[in-house]
Amino acid sequence: MSKALRSTTALGAVLFALAGLSACGGIPGDAVVQVGGTSITKNAFDHWLQVASASSSTGSTAKPAVPEPPKYTACISHLAATTPKPAKGQAAPSTKQLKSECEAQYKSLQTEVLGFLISSQWVISEASALGVNISDAEVKKEFNKIKAAQFPKAAEFEKFLASSGQSVSDLLLRVKLNLLSQKIQKKVVKNASTVTQAQITKYYNENKSRYGTPEKRSVEIILTKTEAQAKSAKQEVQSGKSFASVAKHVSIDPTSKANGGLLKEVIKGEEEKALDEAIFSAAKNVLGGPVKTPFGYYVYEVLSSTTGSQQSLAQAQSTIKAQLAASGQQKALSKFVKEFKKRWVAKTECRSGYVVTDCKAYKAPKTSSIGAAGTTPAG
Repeated sequence: MSKALRSTTALGAVLFALAGLSACGGIPGDAVVQVGGTSITKNAFDHWLQVASASSSTGSTAKPAVPEPPKYTACISHLAATTPKPAKGQAAPSTKQLKSECEAQYKSLQTEVLGFLISSQWVISEASALGVNISDAEVKKEFNKIKAAQFPKAAEFEKFLASSGQSVSDLLLRVKLNLLSQKIQKKVVKNASTVTQAQITKYYNENKSRYGTPEKRSVEIILTKTEAQAKSAKQEVQSGKSFASVAKHVSIDPTSKANGGLLKEVIKGEEEKALDEAIFSAAKNVLGGPVKTPFGYYVYEVLSSTTGSQQSLAQAQSTIKAQLAASGQQKALSKFVKEFKKRWVAKTECRSGYVVTDCKAYKAPKTSSIGAAGTTPAG
């Protein structure tokens, strides 16, 4: 099934137990996180911990035991039974080592699941605040579309439910959240999509080179250190020697020398100013130079020319409008996401032992000059 249904870390809805804050404030006893006036219960956390654990076992024939602190008994037994036998002469992992691995698994899954649950509730709450709604009919239609595409046979879908640990209700709510996210995004970028004619004209005038192709010329050159050497090389060509043979013998330009002085499709404005002006004002097949530059003296001959082109404002207008609209939408969305996270982090209270980066109480771990390898941001 699509990521909208398979991914545990994707923004998705979950079966939250709604409970308002009590008069004295704080997190209700059955909750691990409080987002505004909504609680995320321990039952919800445990449910999605099982889903995340099942997801992490992809490709494994043995169903993993969900790591349960503080003893991790089932997890340790599972690892002991499924860990490959050590090579001859090596010791099997100790119970302490297996417990350490279970603790690491739990911290990883806990961080993943809490991030999922918190961000899910943020989106649900934000949609409510913005007046963004999704009907049950819309959710069901999208769900059936995904299901039909990914699971044409009913048995395949039932197998997915069993292996993932999710219910149809879980999946419907996750689809709803994805649709809410899309609607929120559309609302955020709606006004940013407006582009005026003045903006289009200004952008065109400041970026004309992007909407045209410059003139190009293929040219033969000979570069020498002194003017006298350049004049001598020019006389050799005028006396009947081929430009290529003189260039290979005399020129000190490493780029063109091996090719008999040939530079293909030189773009106007690409070469040193004095040489550029000489090349693009010269007639074809006429030997020119010497031209003095900071690199030495050039003798040149233009072989061919390709005329440049420039789109008019009218021709480039639709492209510029779409580009400015996309840029405005991206800026608006980036600004919204930054403010959205800041706003909801401030409303996210997490119980001790369940603190992750999206919690108001989260504090980044201090690092020393040695480093903090293995630190997990789950309080």
